[in-house]
Amino acid sequence: MLTAIDRYLARLIALPLLGTLVIAAMLLVLDKMLSLFDFVAAEGGPVSVVWRMLANMLPEYLSLGIPIGLMLGILLAFRKLATSSELDVMRAVGLSYGRLLRVPYMFAFALALLNLGIVGWVQPLSRHAYEALRFELRSGALGASIKVGEFTNLGKRMTLRIERSLDEGRNLRGIFVRAVGKDGQSVAVTAAQGAFLATDDPDTIIFRLRDGVLVNDAPKYKTPRILSFSSHDLPIDLPQIENFRGRDVDREKTLPELFSMGRDPATPTKLRNEVRSNFHFRMVEVVMMMLLPMAALAFAIPPKRSTSALGVFLSIVFIVTYHKINQYGESIGSLGKVDPIIALWAPFVLASGLIFWMYHVIAHRPGGQPIAALEYAFAKLGKQIGRLLRFVTRRGEPAKGAA
Repeated sequence: MLTAIDRYLARLIALPLLGTLVIAAMLLVLDKMLSLFDFVAAEGGPVSVVWRMLANMLPEYLSLGIPIGLMLGILLAFRKLATSSELDVMRAVGLSYGRLLRVPYMFAFALALLNLGIVGWVQPLSRHAYEALRFELRSGALGASIKVGEFTNLGKRMTLRIERSLDEGRNLRGIFVRAVGKDGQSVAVTAAQGAFLATDDPDTIIFRLRDGVLVNDAPKYKTPRILSFSSHDLPIDLPQIENFRGRDVDREKTLPELFSMGRDPATPTKLRNEVRSNFHFRMVEVVMMMLLPMAALAFAIPPKRSTSALGVFLSIVFIVTYHKINQYGESIGSLGKVDPIIALWAPFVLASGLIFWMYHVIAHRPGGQPIAALEYAFAKLGKQIGRLLRFVTRRGEPAKGAA
């Protein structure tokens, strides 16, 4: 049963956790959105593809944002309790830090399971769907548009240029088309208007041209043949589009698939290293979430009579640095230079030891504060910077007066 204090802690944690998660996801999405708009515009694809690609990138962003949100949600909740002296009251009535961490660990367990589902199953499938959209956009399978005022190749033997596009592409003006056959025969057409029409054959469309001139040339013709027309239907064979590859990349495999491939003796050594590294990378990221409540508690509580937010900054540095170390460990494990278990679980053991030490200091040493030395050093540094700025300001005043 949750007590009133547990419910109070849950409310304090939930708001910054959700806020941090949403802000982190939005920042990552906005950063990716700009590059995706440039990519889709360069390939001539529809704008709706951008939203589909961003939706497939969201699970990856959530897998990064959930640990950060968990850390900051717990940290900001305990920081508020510490700076308002509510934490001292709770401790005075006999609530230990272990008891106060009951609710944070409920959040950690639930979010760890959610993150396991994301990195284990949802993210690999969404990554494959994202790469499939990129492939289809480049190959033209998504109906890439013809760029107005530029020469566009339709297959290997046809070139098209359009001056103006009206009525969302249903009315084209100022058209030039040149097609070359396999026998060397070529057709060049200029027309005032035109429109694309569908046919019963999915591999062929009709380009209906109006008020134009057609020039037909071939090696056996002495002179090109010229034809003026009021209406002419030009069949266009659509280029064949290759099928996208399967989920052959280790990052697109689910956790059970990675586990099976890593234990299969038939798996090549290079691929086994990549598969095992990716498997342990995902697992170590999820397992670390179970230690984040203790880390957040140690970073949250500032020294007495201090409102310094250094712990917030250090917590972000800690979790981002640990993530980057894991990425490096995955890289060297994939190359076979170090066994993936050592490359990824050794940093986890070291980080765990640091977290347990910080928690022991804050929870079991009277007046203990694991980042007190850093708090003192940053306070001294801040004072020195302030003195330097005042000194520079004073030296600048006579010079201004003399001018």
